[in-house]
Amino acid sequence: MSVRQAIHRGLELGRSVFQLGLLKSGGRVAAKLRADRFRVGPSVRTVQPQAFLPSRYRYYRTSLRGLAAQLQAAGVRRWYGGGSPRNRAVLLAFGLGIGLIEQQLEDDRKSAATCQEIQDVFRKKKFTTPLKPFTSGYNLDDYLIGNQIGKGSNAAVYEAAARFAPPKQNNTNCSIVQLEEDTEEGNSTRSLTCCSLRNFPLAIKMMWNFGAGSSNEDILKSMSHELVPAGPLALKQENEQITLDGHFGVLPKRVSAHPNVIRVYRAFTADVPLLPGAQEEYPDVLPARLNPDGLGNNRTLFLVMKNYPCTLRQYLEVSTPTRRHASLMMLQLLEGVDHLCRQGIAHRDLKSDNVLVEFDSDGCPRLVITDFGCCLAQRDSSLELPFNSIWVNRGGNASLMAPEVATAIPGCGMVIDYCKADAWAVGTISFEIFGQNNPFYRPVGLESRNYQEKQLPPLPSSVPADVQLVIRFLLRRNPNKRPSARVAANMLHLSLWGRRALANQDSAGMKKLADWLLCQSAVVLLKGCSGPKGNTVEAELQRSFLSNLDLEDLRTAVGFLLYGRAHHQACILSA
Repeated sequence: MSVRQAIHRGLELGRSVFQLGLLKSGGRVAAKLRADRFRVGPSVRTVQPQAFLPSRYRYYRTSLRGLAAQLQAAGVRRWYGGGSPRNRAVLLAFGLGIGLIEQQLEDDRKSAATCQEIQDVFRKKKFTTPLKPFTSGYNLDDYLIGNQIGKGSNAAVYEAAARFAPPKQNNTNCSIVQLEEDTEEGNSTRSLTCCSLRNFPLAIKMMWNFGAGSSNEDILKSMSHELVPAGPLALKQENEQITLDGHFGVLPKRVSAHPNVIRVYRAFTADVPLLPGAQEEYPDVLPARLNPDGLGNNRTLFLVMKNYPCTLRQYLEVSTPTRRHASLMMLQLLEGVDHLCRQGIAHRDLKSDNVLVEFDSDGCPRLVITDFGCCLAQRDSSLELPFNSIWVNRGGNASLMAPEVATAIPGCGMVIDYCKADAWAVGTISFEIFGQNNPFYRPVGLESRNYQEKQLPPLPSSVPADVQLVIRFLLRRNPNKRPSARVAANMLHLSLWGRRALANQDSAGMKKLADWLLCQSAVVLLKGCSGPKGNTVEAELQRSFLSNLDLEDLRTAVGFLLYGRAHHQACILSA
């Protein structure tokens, strides 16, 4: 073996032995020798372990540099003191290899510190709603109610305006968003203009009350999960003091404001009114005073929110987003789901009907997750639901129920983990966003409980390769092999804005990526100070990405991307 080969072998040996954790005892001896040799008094300073390394490596955080120095010194001494050239070269290279590992760890420490600093800067910039804060509006009489704009299985939604804050009239021209709706009687066209939204900037959701009683306390207890996206002033002060014993906790969990999650501005109870279309659309849920055959109670819960032009399903029926807009739409859903998961909330009914759409100044669709009637929001922020009986509610929309939820079997001590269930649903909705039928709806009609990943239909060739990778990863049956919403979002962020940073990148080296993050942070901060461009969907997404930076999440996202690209390239070569 030549000296060059020996050095190369020593370098590889140093790395592999360290990674296998076999140097622990040797490291302890070396550290003890070093301490005994250089100790001249009581230690004044103790090096603290770094939090970014797993606990099994905590010893190397303090002793690795010294161990590398010991081995290199021993190699030099043997080089001049005798011994075979091969052994001397291997020992010296072994020490050099460990030194290189220490350098890599130092780069990781710097990258982790960079991520933390960027995160701190952007987390200080809280998202604020574009609507002015309400000063009143806790009664139904405070609102002018217009036409019905939506109806689901447990509520009807109407356009509305606040009487205490009449909208300003503006004679400027407005762009038109047309939504074609097929009815049983024939085709009808409903046009929502920005003028219409200005006249009715709010939406009121009237819940259907069958068995909650008619008292404030009973209604709020029964429907507390609807208050998850409620703002801090949504309820009257006296109602905030009511112990709200909802389905999943003593107090209703509240999610903080986010650009991709609906915000409830007011929540109050009132007598059920006879609104337009009530007798035709939902006669059975009306109280007996409005319909003798009705089964509903006299009072119910009303939620006041912002009025949006359409749902995602309605938008996709009449529009085809560009490739970039479609990628940004998918990314917004992942950001919204990640925001919910971080606060211990699982939506459990994610579908295109429960996503609202508006448009930014550049015409890009802004997506907002709504309808939290089936959500899981437990007190302990856990996304695990005890599943000891078939009567436990798994959530809504069985067609888009993640495999681990659909195949769960009730039993003593069994739980359903929802931490990646909504991310799986985003993968299915992505087919709709990119112009395909949802594979879990007819005509394809796959079932989440027994589908095979190879049965998923191919995406159009126009869909970017990295986006296709993310969708395929999200639809993996095994949640342990599926990325979280945060990691999947990071993959799309890196694909959209960090391609150069990913060039020649491996899953271990993050220094180049950290440099790119610093440049990206400066660009986003400058955009935020430059006027309207700082309020676009892309700017919001970039701020969200930077406010949630985590070194391990980034490394995992890079690993998924590199693995997916390598696997795709291998498939092409084999074909």
